[in-house]
Amino acid sequence: MIDKYREDVMAALDVVPSGSSIAVGGFGSSGRPDALLNALCDLDRRDLHVIVNNVGDDFTGIGRLLVEGRVRRFTGSFPILPAFYEAYFSGKVELELIPQGTLAERMRAGGAGIAAFFTPSAADTMLSDGTFPIRYVDGRGAGYLSPKETREFDGRLHVLEHGIAADFGLVKAQKGDRKGNLRFHLSARNFNPLAAMSGRTTFAEVEQLVPVDELGPDDIHLPGVFVHHVVMTAEPVPAGPEYTSAAEGAS
Repeated sequence: MIDKYREDVMAALDVVPSGSSIAVGGFGSSGRPDALLNALCDLDRRDLHVIVNNVGDDFTGIGRLLVEGRVRRFTGSFPILPAFYEAYFSGKVELELIPQGTLAERMRAGGAGIAAFFTPSAADTMLSDGTFPIRYVDGRGAGYLSPKETREFDGRLHVLEHGIAADFGLVKAQKGDRKGNLRFHLSARNFNPLAAMSGRTTFAEVEQLVPVDELGPDDIHLPGVFVHHVVMTAEPVPAGPEYTSAAEGAS
């Protein structure tokens, strides 16, 4: 048996270099891999391209990466944290905005080896016609999403979207075994399996490490073939004074 369990989170994540693209699981704070995200901060990783459904609404997880200036580009659907927009409009971070269903399918496609697909979502909008500003300089748009190829199917315009294959995937599961088989809890199942598939190398933090063969076939939401390293979860780092002040400044 290939044992994928790693006792030392920091040592396991040390292989992730600055500048990496990282697909992150979770739906809001549900199923967010905070132990892994905090490890990236503690390892002082920067210039990251983060692919995740949403930034979150606090200064833990993705929010911590953001306020510590570690994110170069955000690819996702709901960057609702006010501090994110402050960073975006001041030119500190790039934004690739994607409809939620399209993001999910791009991650799944990347993990399944599918290069691209057509979808009607975002057709005839600034997310597909080359007018959405991906970054700002001095308060003005200085770079834009590239125009996307379109094609008509059954009388309806569709947009060509490419699968996402990230350098690394970071996910959180309720249960997992040493083979990397994972079970997610409720809404945490939404994006975690997709982020795991999208990562060329995937790390999973688990709340419970269970014996191999304890999870029945119907209990496994993601097979271990998509997971390379398993670690135990940890409590999120509490928001310190620097994050509190950042939140107050963004409000």
